[in-house]
Amino acid sequence: MCRYANLGYFANMPDFQLMTSTRLAVIDLGTNTFHLLIAEKKGEKITILHREKQPVKIGVGGINRNTITAEAADRAVKCLTQFQQTIKAWNVTAVQAIGTSALRNANNRHEVIRKIQDAMGIEVKLISGSQEAELIYRGVRSAVDLGNPPALIVDIGGGSVEFIIGNAETIFWKESFEVGGQRLLEQFQKHDPILKEEVAALHAYLLSSLQPLNRSMEQFRPTVLVGSSGTFDTLSEIYCHRNNLPFSEEQPETPLTIDAFHEIHQEFLRKNRAERMAIAGMIELRVDMIVVACCLIDWLLASYPLLNQIRVSSFALKEGVLSEMIKE
Repeated sequence: MCRYANLGYFANMPDFQLMTSTRLAVIDLGTNTFHLLIAEKKGEKITILHREKQPVKIGVGGINRNTITAEAADRAVKCLTQFQQTIKAWNVTAVQAIGTSALRNANNRHEVIRKIQDAMGIEVKLISGSQEAELIYRGVRSAVDLGNPPALIVDIGGGSVEFIIGNAETIFWKESFEVGGQRLLEQFQKHDPILKEEVAALHAYLLSSLQPLNRSMEQFRPTVLVGSSGTFDTLSEIYCHRNNLPFSEEQPETPLTIDAFHEIHQEFLRKNRAERMAIAGMIELRVDMIVVACCLIDWLLASYPLLNQIRVSSFALKEGVLSEMIKE
């Protein structure tokens, strides 16, 4: 039996349509952002038909108390109801909905998931941090030629951050830590612009929380940091604006340099929200969490000076889920 949600309205579709192509949808219920990805498989060819993201922010106000607020649950249902309409319009065959950090750690997760499932009529699958890291690796590997030397893959979400050390062939080490952007924002950034004392406290927290990463970095000694998801996408878009380079999240890999990162990060430290919003390439979806997320990246680069290159993957969790659906 297929473990993906089969949508009953396909019963009336002509048989030849189902035989010649399969349309799949992935919903990533992230802590900050909900993503919808729709793709079509015809033979061996995979075509992305639709991408959409909504700033649902289900972690706001409750993430560090391990709860989803009633307001956040309502935003989730509203967004997913819209996603459902889009899925139907695209005549999707199967849907996979994935819940990550905020949902898997919430004490009221069963109540919230039931509310979502009642509204959408599809199952929400909660994945562990380890599974999330595995799927992110699969997504990144499909976008970026990782080569043979180990690379450090970093995905900064709102609730968790996944670190994977791997190459084009395999994962050497992976772990998910509950140090995502929304958690860091609510815990450390009490002023805007952020204070030096708040940055120092955040760095001290990372040093204490990420000891397993330190041991693995010493063992595998990667020199390339491959960033995926929101913060890295926005950093790359800002970089492209400033250097008159084309930018599209449809590109599997987009450009960024370490020098450019440091320049942008220092600017974020000096500017308040309104001033950050005025930066070409910034979007409102990421303007709040991006300061603490960049503090995390800065800490990584300072802590592991062997990292001498940044690459940005436009593919992450949802593309990894899609690759698993296609394989199965």
